[in-house]
Formats: sequence, structure tokens, C-alpha cells
Amino acid sequence: MGQDQISTVEELIALVRAYNPRTNEKLLRDAFAFGAEMHEGQFRHSGEPYFTHPVAVAGILAHQQMDDATIVTALLHDTIEDTKASFSEVERLFTREIAELVDGVTKLTNIQLTSTQTKQAENFRKLFMAMSRDLRVILVKLADRLHNMRTIKSMRPEKQAQKARETMEIFAPLAGRMGMQWMREELEDLAFKVLNPDARQSILRRYVMLEKESGDVIEKITTDMRIELDKADIKAEVYGRAKRPYSIWRKMQEKDQGFSRLSDIWGFRILTERESDCYRVLGAIHQRWRAVPGRFKDYISQPKSNGYRSIHTTVSGRDGKRVEVQIRTREMHEVAETGVAAHWSYKNGERVENRFAVDPVRWISQLSERLDDDTDHDEFLEAVKLEMYQDQVFCFTPKGDVYKLPRGGTPIDFAYAIHTRIGAACVGAKVDGLRVPLWTRLKNGQSVEIITAEGQKPEATWIDIAVTGRAKTAIRRALREEDRERYIKLGQELARVAFENVGKKATEKALRTAAKTLALESVDELLARLGSAEVTSREVVRAIYPDLAERKGDEIERAKAVVGLTGDQSYTRAQCCQPVPGERIVGIAYRGQGVVIHTIDCPSLVDFEDTTERWVDLHWQDGRHEPKHTVTLDLTISNDAGVLGRICTIIGEQAANISDLNFIDRKPDFYRLFVDVDLRDIEHLHRVMTALEAESNVSSIARLRDPSRNRKPSEDRK
Repeated sequence: MGQDQISTVEELIALVRAYNPRTNEKLLRDAFAFGAEMHEGQFRHSGEPYFTHPVAVAGILAHQQMDDATIVTALLHDTIEDTKASFSEVERLFTREIAELVDGVTKLTNIQLTSTQTKQAENFRKLFMAMSRDLRVILVKLADRLHNMRTIKSMRPEKQAQKARETMEIFAPLAGRMGMQWMREELEDLAFKVLNPDARQSILRRYVMLEKESGDVIEKITTDMRIELDKADIKAEVYGRAKRPYSIWRKMQEKDQGFSRLSDIWGFRILTERESDCYRVLGAIHQRWRAVPGRFKDYISQPKSNGYRSIHTTVSGRDGKRVEVQIRTREMHEVAETGVAAHWSYKNGERVENRFAVDPVRWISQLSERLDDDTDHDEFLEAVKLEMYQDQVFCFTPKGDVYKLPRGGTPIDFAYAIHTRIGAACVGAKVDGLRVPLWTRLKNGQSVEIITAEGQKPEATWIDIAVTGRAKTAIRRALREEDRERYIKLGQELARVAFENVGKKATEKALRTAAKTLALESVDELLARLGSAEVTSREVVRAIYPDLAERKGDEIERAKAVVGLTGDQSYTRAQCCQPVPGERIVGIAYRGQGVVIHTIDCPSLVDFEDTTERWVDLHWQDGRHEPKHTVTLDLTISNDAGVLGRICTIIGEQAANISDLNFIDRKPDFYRLFVDVDLRDIEHLHRVMTALEAESNVSSIARLRDPSRNRKPSEDRK
């Protein structure tokens, strides 16, 4: 509907005369003058004269082609409440009909609408009682609310939130129930913009990305449809549009689907002359494109209670994109746009009866009767209050799926919200493309990518990080299900080997001392943590013999670093995954070239699935390894003076050596480079990456894994 702002009585009269040449111009002029006089000296929060608001409300109703009495009511709707004007004065100067309409709007305004959910049905009951005498009362009130929402930025933030929530909970659903779909969508989106601006911006950003990827999809599909209708010799108009952000958001919630999978991102409308043509259009569309099962509704043969008639179908359109198509006649479209308000519509200057418009009196009567049935309250509330409360945040996966979390939710909660399996395997997270700690508090509209690893299990510390009951329960269950005895036995063996490596024995007293030093309650607890990798064998040895644990002479030579090779076999670290001590590994045997070792999750292993006889079961020697295992880090850093030097210093501070450095991409503001770092083990790698992540000039950091990279056999060969 039009939003052109009108400011003078001449503009208003011209707007009304365009659809109703027989309008009572004197009545409109008198009402305009009376309203201006009554509101003289009053101002809105924005600083504008207050009367600009009633004039704007009248303009909204004129765009809906309402009758003179409704337009005048809009001009006067705040006079009885906010000025010295009285009911009797309005009745004397205008008519009793108008005075009663103005009084009805005043009473409607005075209803306390903001309340808890348990009182929502009662609020609707009050609304219907207030408008039962004349439905035009609610039409004026809806237009009043629409203009207030369009200009809400001038209000205090807390007042904006109150009005927006009231709009989302009461007025938008009511507009929808009355069939005024355009108004419902605009009210919802205006409220959405106030209550959840981050989520709305996320939807808009995805629209922009989609447009860049696909071009003008609406124009392309509209053209395709027009061609098909011309072939079938059907006269019809085709319109396409992108849905409003809140409409998309609600669909994502209802269907639990990502943005890219929704069929309602674009809406296409085909208007015909005759009802029979609607079904001919349907045939032409289905003949050209494949219909999506379960997505067809015929509201022409079975109209909605508010008079809505249309055929809905979803098809796989151009490039396989799923789009929704609505097919109806122009008469049906008038009701679809204005709903119950179509009862007052004009055509060629005459009040005409739209045969599809619902009788307002009968509609109110039926609706009021159904409201008395407690089982129908949910239908009135429409289940649209999704993300509007301050205790919830909504975040996206990289694919656009949306998940709801309590405020304060962390990436761990997000991972478990996706699936318990994802949560259990979580090793890290990226928020809006940047690595963040797992205890980070997520905000509305953020994109969260969960990084998982095979073999990862929930850690006890996660209980304190998670805030959702689902995550906490799953973590506790996983921890309980772990075979404690198995970990204790494994821990005993790991402790024995670790102590023997420094020439000592893992006696009961030594282990008890280590447990006490590490603030653990018992030896069994120490062994269980050692077996589950919560504590390393080096930490246990260091707890008693710190000098021996760090002594260089006890470093494991590279030739003895891998266990499982035969005496005549040499090994090479695969450069596609660059395994380091502490990671699970497997070897691939090459005739005459020894064994190439890969991490157990290396994608390159897929190439050897059919030659399992070449697989060699290997693992790293337990103990302190030499810092000679090269790992390539993929870094993006800001292009500022001294940044590269700072990066090199940070790596050096972590006792790691840079063996090579290559710039991959140079931009005016950022550099991307590959840095080869010589490391001891996976813990050493984690320390280096954590230190780099903490540097503000590091935009991103990742361990390079590239199946296409050629290995360097000389430097890592046994």
C-alpha cells in the first residue's frame, strides 16, 4: 500500500477524489480544520506538529479507498481523548456516526494491551467487544498503529520496545485475521526492526548475497512465467517480490530450515480475469515446472474465514530454485490485500459490493463466538511471538539454519542445539568467521561455525560453560558413560612408560604425590584423567620431577618417534595433513619408499580405501619429542608497520622456530601468508595458535590442510 506522505487538505481530497469522485469535500475540509485547531500547540516526540499524525493516518486509510466517515474519523481520532473537544461537539459539527466512531477509537486506545501471555486471549476479547459495533473502529486503530510504528524512532528505546512488542503480539495478528496481509507484514517487520535488529540485518545480508550470486531472480522468473502464459493464450498479470525479513524469519522458525532451503524467499502472484483462468494458469505452471509435493492449497474452493481466496503452489523454478506462486482473480486480490476492509471499497466512484468480501457484521459475530471457546485461543494468538523476548538470542549456521538459545548461550550450547553428536565432537568455534573461545557469549544474528574432530569427547569443564539444560544433560551423560576403569588402566600404562622414560618408577607413593600436586583427590582420579587425556603424562612427571621432564637429553629422537614400523621401514610425514605427536595416525606403505603417515581424519586416506593391505597401524611414542615437526599455518594479518615482526616474536616466545614463510595474497589492508613452524607436538601447536589468535592484528588463523600439496620427503624421513 502507498506510503506517500500527505500534509495538506488539498492533497487528502485529491487522494480521496481519485477513487470516490462523489466525496463530500466540505466534510473533509471541516474535519481537517477542526482537527488542526484542536491539536494546535501539541507536538510529537519527533518535534513535528501533532496534527501531522492524524493526517498521515487519514492518508493510509485513503490509500485503502475507505469511505468519507472513516477518513474523517482518522482526522479526529485523538480529539476527544487529547483535546478539549467533546463527543457532543463532534456529533454536532459532523454526525453521530462519526462521533461514535471517534469515541470507539478512543475506548480502544484506552484498553491496556500489554500483558503476559496468559492474558492475551482476554485482550482479544476486549478488542472485539470494542469494535463489534463498527469494524471501521479497528481499521482506524490499525492505521494509527502503523503510522506510529513507521515513526517510532523518535520514542525512547524502552517505549519503542513496548510498542513494538504490543504490535507483534496484538495488532499484527489482528490485521492478519482481518485479511489485511500487507498491513500485517509491514507491522511485523517494523516491530522486528525494533526488537531484533541484528537478526533482521542478517536476513537482509543474505538477500544481498543471494542477489550477487543469482542476479535478479525475480525478473528472470517473472519473464519465464509470462512466456508460459502467452503460450497457453492466458491473459494475466505476473508480479514478483522478495518477502519481508520477518516473514522469512518466521518461516525459518516454523519449518526449521535454513535461508537457502526456503521456498518462500520470493513470492509470485498471477492475477487473472476469470476464476476458470486460475486453474488454467495452474496447469500451465505445473506443466512447465515440477510441483513440490505437499505444497499445494486451493483456497478458491475452500476460502478462509476472512474471505481470502487464492491458489497456492510451490514449484522448482529456474535453476532449481523453489518459489511460491499465488494465483487468483483481481476481485479476489482486492480482498486478499484489504481483507474485511474490502466491504467499503469503491469502483469508478461508486460503492460496489465485492462478491468475495466478507460481511463485517457476520464476520465479527462468528469470530466472537469462536473466541468464547477456550480451545481456540491459540489460533487467535497465531503463535507469532518467536524471538521477541529479551531472554533469547538467535544465531545462524554458515548454511543459514537458525537456532534459538537463552541469552548468554555459548558455542557449546549452539553445537548441542544442532545435534548431540555435534556438541560431543566440538573442539572450537568461529563466530562471524573469527575463531573464538568456547565460553564466548553469543549475540543475536551472529553466524556460528562449529569445528569438530573425530575422537573428541565432552570435557568436564564444559558443564560450567554451557547454559542450556540440553547441553548440560548431554555432557553429564557422556561423562558418566565413559568407562572409568578402562581409563584408569590406560592411565597406569601411560604413567609407567612416562616415568621409565626419565629413569623413574610410577610407584603408588609417586602417583599419590603427583595427584596432590595437581590438586586431584586420588590416584584413581589422576589415572582416569591421564587415560582420558585430560592430563598429559608430561604434566604428571613434571609434577614430581620438573627438571627431568624438561631435560633435553630425554627428548625422543625423530627416528624413534613413531611406534609400529618394522626395522627396515622409514617414515615420512604427509604434507597434506602434517601429523604431529599427540595426534592419532595411520601409515600408508609405498614400495621402496617406506611409509607415509597421515592423521586418522586426513581426507587423502579416501584414496586408499580399496588398498587396505597398504595400511599400517601406527602411533606416536609417548614422551617429549624434538621440536622438528613442521606444520604450516595459514595466517591473515593486518598490513601495518611491525605486524609481521610481532608475529615472528610471538612464535619465538612459544619456543617454536619459523622454517619458511610465503606471502600468498597481498591486499592494501591485509596480508595472507603461509608460515612453516617447527613444533614438538599437538599441544605445542595449540599454544602457538592460541597465542597468535590473541594478537589483535591477526584476522584469522588456521592449520593448513591441503590434499594437493606435495610432501617434502627429505626433511621428515627417518
